[in-house]
Amino acid sequence: MSKIDPTARVEDGAVIGEGTEIGPFCIIGRNVRIGANCKLIGQVTIIGHTTVGDGCVISPFVVLGGAPQDLSYKGEPTTLEIGSGNIIREGATMNVGTVKGGGKTRVGNDGYFMNNSHVGHDCIVGNNAIFATSATLGGHCEIGEAVYIGGLSAVHQFTRIGSYVMVGGLSGVRDDIIPYGLANGQYAVLESLNLIGMKRRKFTKQRLATVRGFYQKLFHGAGTFAERLEAVRPLASEDPAIAEILGFIGKGKRPLCLPTIEK
Repeated sequence: MSKIDPTARVEDGAVIGEGTEIGPFCIIGRNVRIGANCKLIGQVTIIGHTTVGDGCVISPFVVLGGAPQDLSYKGEPTTLEIGSGNIIREGATMNVGTVKGGGKTRVGNDGYFMNNSHVGHDCIVGNNAIFATSATLGGHCEIGEAVYIGGLSAVHQFTRIGSYVMVGGLSGVRDDIIPYGLANGQYAVLESLNLIGMKRRKFTKQRLATVRGFYQKLFHGAGTFAERLEAVRPLASEDPAIAEILGFIGKGKRPLCLPTIEK
């Protein structure tokens, strides 16, 4: 059975899963559903139409399901869906969606969201994300699998970050970052591939060499970027990572993050 501290306020209609612990001074709204075996340490606020998956650990002063920070929002019953196994640290916030943005903010499984990080309205965040201290997403962002966003970094609304990307600390991300990219800087630029992340994902030396060769041709070869892009499209068959990168390019509303030489 669930364990609810007597100082917590759980409104009628809220659903609390088996084995979940609700700590002191938590506030749980009537439209909230919390899965099994979660732990809300204390002073956690979960409101709105919010769903939290199994096995999440949520630290004090976290607010989940708050209203979007968008002037168009008029109190519509939009949602926030958080997957299983997430660790959400002190002061982090995640907002519900907006009607114009599809009405749903989604966060995947097994993420680690450090203190004061923020997921804005209508964002989609993949599994195994790591947001360092005060990493912030504007509205409508799309974040792939296993993305690391460094501390005090901010991602512009409508920006896409591909899977297995690393963003350095203190970066302002205004452009879409290709999968497997490494981006850094006050106005983030693409520095290289995230080779450390790729090695951790068991890329062989041959695969690394193949993808690095593609990267060099695309971003540092002769001609304009558009010309190089057309020239490397046949390389999609050489490695799934290359196909993923090529499939990512040109699909978003923001410009593509490029190396400094291309700026």
